[in-house]
Amino acid sequence: MTHHERGAVSRSSKRGPTAAEAATGDDAAGAAADDAGEGSEEGAGDGTEGCMRPSLARRDPRPAARVRSAPVTATSAALTPPADAIPPVRHPDAPAPGELLGAHYEYCFGCGGGQPHGLHLEARAGEGVTVTAEFTVTPDHQGAPGLAHGGVLATALDETLGSLNWLLRVIAVTGRLETDFARPVPVGTVLHLEAAVTAVHGRKIYSTAVGRIGGPEGPVAVRADALFIEVKVDHFIDNGRPEEIQAAMSDPDQVRRARAFEVNP
Repeated sequence: MTHHERGAVSRSSKRGPTAAEAATGDDAAGAAADDAGEGSEEGAGDGTEGCMRPSLARRDPRPAARVRSAPVTATSAALTPPADAIPPVRHPDAPAPGELLGAHYEYCFGCGGGQPHGLHLEARAGEGVTVTAEFTVTPDHQGAPGLAHGGVLATALDETLGSLNWLLRVIAVTGRLETDFARPVPVGTVLHLEAAVTAVHGRKIYSTAVGRIGGPEGPVAVRADALFIEVKVDHFIDNGRPEEIQAAMSDPDQVRRARAFEVNP
């Protein structure tokens, strides 16, 4: 997905924390809040819920009562910054507002041009510690017929959130991601995304993102809150498959070699 040295954490080991564990100790408390998370409006969701419905042949011909669910907006305790968290500070050497960030790694499923079925998401630096991004839903990204798969939409959010770390100039990985699916996203749609870092606490980076359809000011289709954990480059070297690690480290292009290890979910 991305690679601005995002954050992953784990419990202490000889080489330090891993990603999913370090996110927070209260993941278990937040898990119960995650089970209902998709679909916030009538007809909402990522489209895959259609797989759970009875076939047309067996469906009751009588019209069913229509139920409108309440929007899913609650954030788990794991994604709530502590009282002593500090506001994010844009690094002096961060890309200028409006600058295209580019792919960090050719084979990244989120942004890499070497992935024929990837998202090919393009992110740009914004003001402060914010980014904007776009990606077009293709037939390769379907879940239900004609609709984007919910996992692909979550990937787009994660990729955009990870791009924020370019502006902090840290290596961080995704520790936790909570996503709401507000409305279906059809194939052919351009998803307009925006993300911002909201707080920093030690190695933990708190951020939020939304994705809109119909234009940058259009209705919200997806949204997410995330926790990234700052890590060292050893996180990738120690855990990645040796073939890809060696190929990336052997790249004669020094810039590409460095960027390959800068952002990862």
